Amino acid sequence: MGDIVLLINLLSTWTMVGVIWFVQVVHYPLLAVVPVESAASVAVNHQRRTGWVVGAPMALEGVTTLALLVLVPKGVAWFVPWLAGVPLAVALGATIFLSVPRHERMAREPDAQVGKELVSTNWVRTIAWTVRGLIVGGMVLATLAARS
Repeated sequence: MGDIVLLINLLSTWTMVGVIWFVQVVHYPLLAVVPVESAASVAVNHQRRTGWVVGAPMALEGVTTLALLVLVPKGVAWFVPWLAGVPLAVALGATIFLSVPRHERMAREPDAQVGKELVSTNWVRTIAWTVRGLIVGGMVLATLAARS
């Protein structure tokens, strides 16, 4: 059971790593140059459409992260799933406290600065999810090594 949970965790985490890098390198820089008169509608559409893309992977990642705290896969030290939870908590905290307020500001009272702030503050999430992806990948390698 732990192996299946770990596989789902790996897939959902690396989905989020790919999404966050796309957002960091492509999407947010484009939001930074959206004309102020279009920013509100762009922000509303961004929030609605992004939810469809990240909702399932984030939910699966969260549930499987919690499950791995109990179902520690063979070959993985007990503390590693807890360690992997730290960058997820950082990424989710940055989403709630840094990104969401800026998206809301862009939808309500757009200005030229908010897009630039999205780009700069999103590095916290980008780095956190990347670190998490590496830790989860390490758990998979440890599990595979324990089978040999």
